[in-house]
Amino acid sequence: MSPSATASVDATLPSSVPPKNGLDRFFRISERGSSIPREVRGGLATFFAMAYIIVLNPIILSSGVDKYGLHLDNGQLVTATVLTAAFTTLLMGVIGNVPIALAAGLGINSVVALQIAPRMGWPDAMGMVVLAGLAIMLLVATGLRERVMSAVPLGLRKGIAIGIGLFILLIGLVDSGFVTRIPDAAHTTVPLQLGTGGHLHGWPVLVFIVGVLLTLALIIRRVSGAILISIVAMTVLALILDAVTSTPGQAWGLTVPKWPGNPVAAPDFGLIGHVSLFGGFHQVGIITGILFVFTVLLSGFFDAMGTILGVSDEAHLLDEKGDLPGMNKVLMIDGVATALGGVTSSSANTCFVESTAGVGEGARTGLASVVTGLMFVLALFLTPLATMVPAQAATPALVAVGFLILANSIRDIDWNDFTIAVPAFLTMVMMPFTYSITNGIGIGFLSFCLLRLAAGRGREVPPALYAVAAVFGFYYLMPALGLT
Repeated sequence: MSPSATASVDATLPSSVPPKNGLDRFFRISERGSSIPREVRGGLATFFAMAYIIVLNPIILSSGVDKYGLHLDNGQLVTATVLTAAFTTLLMGVIGNVPIALAAGLGINSVVALQIAPRMGWPDAMGMVVLAGLAIMLLVATGLRERVMSAVPLGLRKGIAIGIGLFILLIGLVDSGFVTRIPDAAHTTVPLQLGTGGHLHGWPVLVFIVGVLLTLALIIRRVSGAILISIVAMTVLALILDAVTSTPGQAWGLTVPKWPGNPVAAPDFGLIGHVSLFGGFHQVGIITGILFVFTVLLSGFFDAMGTILGVSDEAHLLDEKGDLPGMNKVLMIDGVATALGGVTSSSANTCFVESTAGVGEGARTGLASVVTGLMFVLALFLTPLATMVPAQAATPALVAVGFLILANSIRDIDWNDFTIAVPAFLTMVMMPFTYSITNGIGIGFLSFCLLRLAAGRGREVPPALYAVAAVFGFYYLMPALGLT
């Protein structure tokens, strides 16, 4: 956030000014020291800061192939992504009355596309997402979500976040063609290589490299909407290169940069409701199915809580104890967003830290979220513009996001305590190295419990973690026991 943005935050502390009209009274705008123009500006800032998800989520989900070899349609994914973000953000604004927007979570969509879907059909995979959302709502309703949060040590939570960040980074490198898989015919134990044949070739890879440099430069300069600006600029560059060079269309991958004949089109709701709630259990078994649900739940569980408290703190909405009044309503909407993401096939939706862009513009209430939600509604009719963005223009954002997650989390791990540092390290490296977030979480939990026991500190481990580690241990032993 820029210095000027920080100044605007400090200048808008809550006040006792009486409401000016019904809208002011409903959203408590004057009471929180804000104004309608500030809320509108904040809502617009948040939308443009997170609008990249309209492009990135379909690219990540469509890169996955289910058990039957099927890809999800990119245009339908754009509609599903935008529709779910619009509805859940409006819900957060009207019911939660906080300036927090929601959309498909980066990291969670990778779990669904690259880990769960290949083991079953797409409707089955989205059923797992719905069940995870229902589990979150149940945890909120019973007050267990906060208790589960406190059971996992901070260092392990940060290790999970960093692992997801590194996993996202690897996906960006692979989807862009900057890194490729060495075919088995090469008879080598090295799985990956730079570009093709160990060298970088073609204009698409150049677009990716320039995009990474531009994105990081804009972030370093603290430019608002840096990721979206980079995606738009690299898409324009890709359009020009594809038009004036002899680069064959397939070099771009699934999406070739071509200007659509009509940038406005009716949304395609073809994926809405394509979900099988329990079909996945028939495909992979009860234990593996439960672990998949648990992985989706855990992937966004801690991130959402941290985002909610972080954004609320910036907006001066926390009380003297550091709690957010009405926190349960906000957490319940986050659970609804997760489940709804499964229903629409857009993957689990969650709270976006980019909401701080709106807070920096003065947003303090749910009216800002309403404005952001309405902007997503407008985007529903601009699907052709989103579907012309090639992966090489969008994936630099994954590199930047991966870096930012690592930079914001790694300092909070106690590297002097090996009983937490080693599990955190194993968690973060096993996710990209095994191409599985589940494996990273499972190995991290198991090693944490075992190392604490070895150090004579077993009583410091909450019983809930022992139970989760035991489930993961059984999961890894299933092949040896002949249960798979």
